[in-house]
Amino acid sequence: MNIFKSSLLATAVMAAGTASVFAADSTTFNVRITIVTACDVDAAAATDVDFGSVASTAVNTDNAGALNVRCTLLTPYNIALDNGENGTSVTDRKMSDGGTNLVPYQLYRAATRGAGDVWGATINTDTFGGIGTGLVQNIPVYGRVPSANFPAGSYNDVVTATIIY
Repeated sequence: MNIFKSSLLATAVMAAGTASVFAADSTTFNVRITIVTACDVDAAAATDVDFGSVASTAVNTDNAGALNVRCTLLTPYNIALDNGENGTSVTDRKMSDGGTNLVPYQLYRAATRGAGDVWGATINTDTFGGIGTGLVQNIPVYGRVPSANFPAGSYNDVVTATIIY
C-alpha cells in the first residue's frame, strides 16, 4: 500500500510540474496628495517685550521679545502688529496703568530701532516679511520706551500679531 501511495504522489507531482501554466493580470493606480499652504504664529512660544523696572528718569529703554512662526516651505508671508489696546495707530502705541496714565512705546522689525523700522500692519510697507522654511522661525520683536517720565506704577499693553500668507 505504501508503494502505491508513493507512486501515485510522484505521478501527481510530475504532472503538476509539467502541466502548470500560471496566469497574471495587472493594473495601475494613482497615489496623490494635495499640500495646501499653511502658516501659524505659535502664541504659546511668543516671548513678551518686557522692559522691566526702570527709574522715571530713564530714556530709550530697549528690550526685545520674539514670535515663533512656521510656514509651508517657500511660502511668502508677512507679519502685522496692531496698535495694541491703547494706541490710536502703530506709531502711537501706549501702555496703560489701568487708569488714565499712558506710557508711549514703539515696536520695531530691526534692532537699529530706526523710524523706518516701526512694525505696523500695512503689507509691504511696515510689516515683517519672510519666506517659509517648513520649520519654526524665531522672529525678534524689538521695543523701545523713549521716556519713563510718568507716574510710578505697572504699565501694560496687549498687541496682536497676525500672519498673512
